[in-house]
Amino acid sequence: MNCGCGTHGPYTRRHFLFGGIGTLSTALLRTPSDAAQSSANPIPRATAKACIFVNLSGGPSHLDTFDPKDGPWNPRDADIRQYPGNIILSRRFFPMLSDMTEHLCILRSVTSWEAAHSRGQFYIQTGHSFNPAFAPALPHIGAVVSYELGGKGPLPPYFSPNPAGDEQRHGFLPGRNAPFSFSPQANGLNNLRHDFYGNQSLAFFENAYNLLQTLEEPLRSQPLSDDMAAYSAMLGQARALVYNPAVSPLLQFTSADEARYGGGNFARSLIVARNLVRSKLGTVFVSVTHNGWDQHARQFDTGNGQNIYRLTNELDRGLANLIADLRATGDLSSTLIVAIGEFGRTPGLLNNRDGRDHYRNVMSVLLAGGGVRGGRAIGVTDATGSVIDDFGWSRQRVIYVEDIASTIYSALGIDWTKSIENTPLGRRYIYVVGAETGAYGPVEEVFA
Repeated sequence: MNCGCGTHGPYTRRHFLFGGIGTLSTALLRTPSDAAQSSANPIPRATAKACIFVNLSGGPSHLDTFDPKDGPWNPRDADIRQYPGNIILSRRFFPMLSDMTEHLCILRSVTSWEAAHSRGQFYIQTGHSFNPAFAPALPHIGAVVSYELGGKGPLPPYFSPNPAGDEQRHGFLPGRNAPFSFSPQANGLNNLRHDFYGNQSLAFFENAYNLLQTLEEPLRSQPLSDDMAAYSAMLGQARALVYNPAVSPLLQFTSADEARYGGGNFARSLIVARNLVRSKLGTVFVSVTHNGWDQHARQFDTGNGQNIYRLTNELDRGLANLIADLRATGDLSSTLIVAIGEFGRTPGLLNNRDGRDHYRNVMSVLLAGGGVRGGRAIGVTDATGSVIDDFGWSRQRVIYVEDIASTIYSALGIDWTKSIENTPLGRRYIYVVGAETGAYGPVEEVFA
C-alpha cells in the first residue's frame, strides 16, 4: 500500500523489526490449555457467539464517516442528516446505513495511542501497544477468541479472508488458533475435494491421509519442535474441511450476492463471513479488511481511484447487506460487528492537498449486533471534530482501544481481565493490559 504518506511500501520498519527478532517466535507456539488465570471477577455480557471484525485499514476520517459536521470542508452533495439517538450521517456517503440506524451504535469519543499506521494496526488488532521486543509473541484479538472459544465444530474458529498485509497472527498461542486465510472466490476453495479418481477419490484420499498419520505418529507424540506440533494441529484442522459437504458451500457465493454487496474483495469477504457465522459450525471470529483509507490528498476527487465516495459506498453496501442478511436469519443478535480503523484524520478544513492527515486524538468506531443497543451515538465532539466535548459513558474519559477490546471479549463471554502466566517467553500475557487493575474495561453503555 504505497499511499504517499511515507510509511507504506513493500517493507516497513515493522517488517524489519519483526524479521530481526523473528527467531523468537518459533518458541512461542505452545501454551498449556490450563494456563489462563483471572485476576478479577468480572461478569462478561456473553451476548454474542461470534464477532466480525472489520478493519478499516489506513485510518478513516471520523469527519467523513461516523462523526460528520457541517462546514466548508464538505462536498456540496454530502447531504448530512441527523437521525434518532443523535446519529449523524452523510446520506450521500452512507445511503443504506442511513436507513438502518436503529441497528447502529457509534462511538465518537474514541482516542488512539498511536498515529503511525503499522503501530496503530498492531494496536487495534491486539489491544496492546507495540513493543518490538515482544510484538511477534502477541496474538491478534481473534486468536485469543479462538483460544477461548474454539474447537466446537469442524470449521476453524478464526478466519481471515483477504487479510491485511501486516496482519498480526496467533503469536505464542498454539497453531490451531492461527487465522485461516484465503482469497474468497465465487467457487470457493478448489482443494476441498480431489475427484481425479471419480467415485474412488474419497477412498484414495482417506488411504493417503491415514498412511501419513501412521508415518508421522512418532513426530506427533514427540514433536521435534513447536513448529512441527503446530503444523500437526493445523493439519488435523484442515482435514475436517476436506470432503465435508457442509463446508464447501460456506465458502461459495453467487454473482448476484457479490453484486448486491458491492463487488470486490471486501464484498466477497463479508459474504463469506456471513456464511461462516450463520453456519454455527465452529467459527467464532472473522477478520475482514477494507483497504484504502489513508486519504492524504484529493479525497473527494472522483478521479482518485480510492476517493471517499468510493470507500464509503463500498463500506455502506457491504455492512448494510451484512446486517440485513444476518437480521433476516436471526443471527444478528448473536453476531457482534465491529468496524474500526487505526486512528482518525485531521479535523476541520482539508490540508493543502485536499485530504486529511493522521490524527490520533479523535476517532469513531461502529458497532452493531451481538447484544449492542443500536439507534444511538456515544460521545460528542466539537464543531470541527477536533476535541471530545462529552465522553458519553460512565467512566467519564475517552474510550481507548483497550476498552474496545474489553467490550469485544465481554460480548463473547470472555473475561477481559484474564492473563496467561506461563508463556514460552516467561512473561505474563494479559488479555487487556490495565484491565486487571480496573484501568480499562467494557463500554457497558453499548449493550441493551
